[in-house]
Amino acid sequence: MKTVDRILHTIKREGAVTAKQLAEDLNITTMGARQHLQSLEDDGILAFHDVKVKVGRPTRHWSLTQQGHDRFTDRHGELTIQVIEAVEHLFGKEGLAKVAAEREARTYAQYQQALQDCHTIPEKLEALVSLRESEGYMAEFEATDNGFKLYENHCPICKAAKRCPNLCDSELTIFRKLLGPTCQVTREEHIIEGQRRCSYTITSVTK
Repeated sequence: MKTVDRILHTIKREGAVTAKQLAEDLNITTMGARQHLQSLEDDGILAFHDVKVKVGRPTRHWSLTQQGHDRFTDRHGELTIQVIEAVEHLFGKEGLAKVAAEREARTYAQYQQALQDCHTIPEKLEALVSLRESEGYMAEFEATDNGFKLYENHCPICKAAKRCPNLCDSELTIFRKLLGPTCQVTREEHIIEGQRRCSYTITSVTK
């Protein structure tokens, strides 16, 4: 992978970063990182904001612009939008809801089979992240003091989800069913609402 692509993938996953952070993550010089960042800003792919620090010059943090986010693939794109609109035109909102429900059922069955040998929440999350990563969601999870956090740094069905929010609702339902009744799954961040990623908090339910 080219250095520029590695930089963009790092920022997509981690959010705003400094040139020093990038240099350490990618094992390149800080000067080299700054040159790449400046070039990407000139192309409209990155933007920066300066953060004041107690001592010295402000720290410059770089993040993706909308043009930068658009460089990452939407697996369905305009064709899916056209299909969604055709289904709604022919069968109404009820027909569209049935299509989303069928997709949910198929996806759940596929995921359930993949997780059949997973018994603990970390095992289930690890398998789920692997599935979502293979589908282009740039997924990861981490343990927290209260449970776990699941992150999806990219949404490969973003255009379709904006047109048909049921797709996002069904994904949250799938996560809840897979992790079981002992877990509470709450979406904290949502890409289609303008945040840079989707994030979910997973906590144990006390009975």
